[in-house]
Amino acid sequence: MVDLPSSAPDAARLQRPLARLLRPLVRLFIRCGITFPALCDLLRELYVNVAEHEFALTGKVQTDSRVSLLTGIHRKEVARLRGAGAPVSTVPASISRTSRIFARWLSAPEFTDADGHPLPLARTGEEGRASFESLVVSVTRDVRPRAILDEWLNRHLVMIDAEGRVVLTEAAFVPPGGSDQQLYYFGRNLHDHVAAAVANVLGEGPRFMERAVHYDGLSEELAATLEKRSRELAMTALKTLNREANLACETDAGGTWRWNFGVYIFQEDAKSADEGAPEKDAP
Repeated sequence: MVDLPSSAPDAARLQRPLARLLRPLVRLFIRCGITFPALCDLLRELYVNVAEHEFALTGKVQTDSRVSLLTGIHRKEVARLRGAGAPVSTVPASISRTSRIFARWLSAPEFTDADGHPLPLARTGEEGRASFESLVVSVTRDVRPRAILDEWLNRHLVMIDAEGRVVLTEAAFVPPGGSDQQLYYFGRNLHDHVAAAVANVLGEGPRFMERAVHYDGLSEELAATLEKRSRELAMTALKTLNREANLACETDAGGTWRWNFGVYIFQEDAKSADEGAPEKDAP
């Protein structure tokens, strides 16, 4: 018999919300050419990896038989897959570097105006004066500021204004669809949202903040108005927390913990969605 958390819902009750959760992911899989057999291979490896590392009994060696019992995967397959390691979402160096430079440009007093907006920056400047070069150097010395500037200009993340200053563009806040940067945050942000919700369902420790405001039966015009207003409020919250976190990091001793604050906004024509994909009870 497998010991599971007493607060975990039974499998039958979980299937209906799980079907709703997976529907947009299945849509993505089909559009991107991830077939059902390919997904099964990935899930099989993940099942073995999670069971091996997160469901081991204290003081006992995790055996192939127990992993097989937990996952329903044949013991021979378990033996083949154990130790292979499930895919891990590491942060590509270029994405990490770009994010850290953006965060500093949007938060540090020397690079923002009185309202907290990112200042246009001279490409280079005297020592002690804010410039794009000093911004980059304050984050990393591994790459020349000129190389980063050329890359960002090519990606339209920045532009050069009439005075020759480097200006952060709106595109910098929204990674291009399908780009490596967007796909990285797709995995990381959805993981953290789902991880917080799962922890709350299982009652593991203090509850994470995971709430939403939602209204149905709206006109298209009101839905659009609310979407625009929520976008404004969300950006204000994100920028405020970024400034506070960036400042606090300067005096923090450092450690192994990480923190993520995210926000999502969604709207759709519910009638069209229902007609295109009627909800049914999960088998």
